[in-house]
Amino acid sequence: MKIITAEFEKTAVDLKSCPAGERPEIALAGRSNVGKSSLLNKLVNRKGLARTSNTPGRTQAINFFLINGGFYLVDLPGYGYARVPVQVKAKWGPMVEKYLKERSQLKGVLQLVDVRHRPTEQDIQFYRWLLHFGLPAAVAVTKCDKLSRNQINKQIKIIKDALELKQEHPLVLFSALSGQGRDEIINIIEEMIGLDGTGQ
Repeated sequence: MKIITAEFEKTAVDLKSCPAGERPEIALAGRSNVGKSSLLNKLVNRKGLARTSNTPGRTQAINFFLINGGFYLVDLPGYGYARVPVQVKAKWGPMVEKYLKERSQLKGVLQLVDVRHRPTEQDIQFYRWLLHFGLPAAVAVTKCDKLSRNQINKQIKIIKDALELKQEHPLVLFSALSGQGRDEIINIIEEMIGLDGTGQ
């Protein structure tokens, strides 16, 4: 699949405000500041389509980006940042859980985990949600330009063990700086939404 067009569609705060229609959706999820916006921008080769921030917890709603006029990449709010107000954190769980559970257009989830750290309790809980709801999933290990190959190999084992990663869920090493893993992630998205290699 070649990504020709990518545009921000809308922000939703609940299921009622999500886009109408039956276009398939692939969600991007992860803790605050894990690199969701950077990954999305790299996938579509557009700087600034999704706003990146050095301030974790900035994305507090569900953002929809229309790709090739045919499907959505969905940026879920980041989880696990202490400075987010308590009332905002309290809304995050039910809103995201309802989206994962009830959104029929959702065809798969890409969970992002920072290569430099052991998965947090929120990472593990989220992965268990994906298992519970039976959603197609893959794990993108971000910021792989930050460590050596030996360090990455050690961290991958830690990540797999902590999540108890299932064999059917691919793990992809990703760097927004070098583009490592971009094509592999696009292939995974194609498979999740049922496209052939031509993007049809």
